[in-house]
Amino acid sequence: MAEHLQHPIFSIIKDLAEQMRTECYVIGGYVRDRIMDRSFKDDVDILVVGSGIDFASRLGEILHTKVTVYKSFGTAMLVYDGLDIEFVGARKESYRRDSRKPIVEDGTLQDDQNRRDFTINAMAYSLNKHNYGQLLDPFNGLEDIKLRIIRTPLDPQETFSDDPLRMMRAIRFATQLHFKIDIKAVQAIAENKERIKIVSQERITDELNKIILSEKPSQGFKYLFDTGLLELIFPAMCNLHGVEVIQGKGHKDNFYHTLEVLDNVAELSDDLWLRWAAIMHDIAKPATKRFDKKVGWTFHGHEDRGARMVPKLFAEMKLPLNDKMRFVQKLVQLHLRPIVLAQDIVTDSAVRRLLFEAGDDIDALMLLCHADVTTKNEFKKAKYRQNFELVKQKLKDVEERDHLRNWQPPVTGEDIMHVFGLAPGKQVGIIKSAIREAILEGDIPNEREAAYHFMIEEGRKINLEPKHTLFTERLK
Repeated sequence: MAEHLQHPIFSIIKDLAEQMRTECYVIGGYVRDRIMDRSFKDDVDILVVGSGIDFASRLGEILHTKVTVYKSFGTAMLVYDGLDIEFVGARKESYRRDSRKPIVEDGTLQDDQNRRDFTINAMAYSLNKHNYGQLLDPFNGLEDIKLRIIRTPLDPQETFSDDPLRMMRAIRFATQLHFKIDIKAVQAIAENKERIKIVSQERITDELNKIILSEKPSQGFKYLFDTGLLELIFPAMCNLHGVEVIQGKGHKDNFYHTLEVLDNVAELSDDLWLRWAAIMHDIAKPATKRFDKKVGWTFHGHEDRGARMVPKLFAEMKLPLNDKMRFVQKLVQLHLRPIVLAQDIVTDSAVRRLLFEAGDDIDALMLLCHADVTTKNEFKKAKYRQNFELVKQKLKDVEERDHLRNWQPPVTGEDIMHVFGLAPGKQVGIIKSAIREAILEGDIPNEREAAYHFMIEEGRKINLEPKHTLFTERLK
């Protein structure tokens, strides 16, 4: 394992630790990721038995580099040769029942390893001269890596009750690393799930986003659901679970369908917001579920209802209420449209309308719809996928010809008011809508001159005569 400490900073720390007669260790994620041969972030946690701030300040003087001190946290950080290195003093912690903020005291290496969340994060390499490079692994984290299991160093009941965010972190690490969670820890999460209520929504959502961004996010959501955490942090998603049967007719379980769509999207894109669109695409099915004796179960309008739910859900989850939210909302609103196109004869008009409404998000929408095909019938799946390819080609052909992505009207409202001498009002809107519909239906090309002449005709239909003309340069 000596290769894990080849960076010159470790040797420099060793020499300074000897000079200052203190103990130093590299601990946590860096050790775990190097042992697992994973790519690691350029950050290293150094544990100092004593003052991490004093040690970092002295090291900064030697390296002639700036040290940033976070006094309230008892930590200090510096950047050296591409590494972000954080120094913290060894400590022991105790907790009050109503807070996940610990009462901190100075401690030993053993105290500090005891307070770590998981065995795989409690391993440390010594940076001391007498045992430099030795792995200190009091809780058999190395063995847990081999077994691919998430365990807590101490009793999981105590670990999760003290800091309930660790329940989310356990599930997040299991999902990211493709590990399982120790059965005692799973039981402890289920028994302590209500404790998550003392954690801020921002911290919960941060961990949830990391689960969503993992290679196979469904693993994390299954843990969240099975332990009861999902019901507390995202009840709208839990509502998707279950199958109802009436007169021998049942519908699919929309919770597990959603997870399948999410995994499908994750195979094709690492875009967090496209993955959120996968999570939200059927979110309104419980609210729109109806049983019809002739056709069975229906979910009419779930795309419209779902799109209206997105802003409220984003606000509750403390997700950004900006263009990211609007992107998810748009995809939820439109997610059935390409599927309908793939089932029918694809007309230019239908394709134009889809391009007009989706704009630059058309590619993301098509990816979501491709992922939404989860039928186990291989014939149906192959047919859908084949039809999707036809729709994609049609989209490409129409876009190249009509240029409708992020469409702007070739004749504007200002043009209409100028020609007919109108003030802003209903008549301007009528003519604008008629021009848009004519272009989308293919009645006129998406060109300024054709739209201008069509505008004159539409104006006359509502008893308007042009009072001015558009100059030649304006037509261009």
